[in-house]
Amino acid sequence: MSDEHRETGTGWPEPVEPVRPAGPAGEPDPRPDAPDADELSPLVPGEPGEPSPESGDDDGATVNLAEVASAEAGSSAQPSDSPSAGPAGRRVSSAAVMIAALLALLGFTLVVQLKTTSTDPTLAATRQEDLVRIFSDLDSREKRLQQDIEGLEDSQRQLRSGEQGRQAALEEATKRADELGILAGTLPARGPGLAVRFEPGGKPIRADRVLDAVQELRGAGAEAMQISGGDRASARIIASTYFLDGAGDVLVVDGRPLTGPYTITVIGDPETMRTALNIPGGVAASVRGDGGNVSVEDREVAEVSALHAPLKLEHARPVS
Repeated sequence: MSDEHRETGTGWPEPVEPVRPAGPAGEPDPRPDAPDADELSPLVPGEPGEPSPESGDDDGATVNLAEVASAEAGSSAQPSDSPSAGPAGRRVSSAAVMIAALLALLGFTLVVQLKTTSTDPTLAATRQEDLVRIFSDLDSREKRLQQDIEGLEDSQRQLRSGEQGRQAALEEATKRADELGILAGTLPARGPGLAVRFEPGGKPIRADRVLDAVQELRGAGAEAMQISGGDRASARIIASTYFLDGAGDVLVVDGRPLTGPYTITVIGDPETMRTALNIPGGVAASVRGDGGNVSVEDREVAEVSALHAPLKLEHARPVS
């Protein structure tokens, strides 16, 4: 470092003040080529490009602090000569964009929440007493609706119970109608039973012998019967059926003539009916006494297919 500079502590040498010529204090330099006193101040920069008046070809030169500061600021303001300047700037920009997006989302959420809570402006402006009354009305309405629901459920259960009862009654009525139809001879029937065959001998089979057999079978629990002749004609036997002796070997059943031999098909308990027919002094013994024969055959499935026309009642009426 030259004698014209001294240490300033800032890293830059401070020029030594120029030596003024000796003379009375406060008086200007009497030399005609003397410079202005202000121009001698190191703090006043010269015009750019102008050399300092004191600078010359000599070795002692004055450093222009303004030019040095300007050069330092220019070098620090260079944008991206350093390889670490770009990524840092980009990181700062990305963080700023993310923060801005989050703030926007938060603001949107707050706006939606405020709109949701203030959907009904009338409730917000309602007094507390009115809100209590509205709540009480809603509670009462809920209780009434719950009672209506319970009543409808009870009605549904009653309807279901009534429907089941009606269904059971209908099934029972159908069953009873079928039974009455079989007894009246208007419906065919099938089931276990017997086939009883009457074969004449020296004498024809009389109507009273056939009637006795029918009554014994009924007493033994017969449920359905029909009688067939040798000509395969058949007639249903019901409570009102009658038997008459016709000309020759003819048997008249409800006005229909049948020729022997005769076969009675009956549905019921086979053992009980067989015992009733074979009792001593019964139908079988009487027919055999007339020279005829009675044969009894078990049937696992006896079919009674002959039908009787429905009876038209003229005087009887059901009692309600």
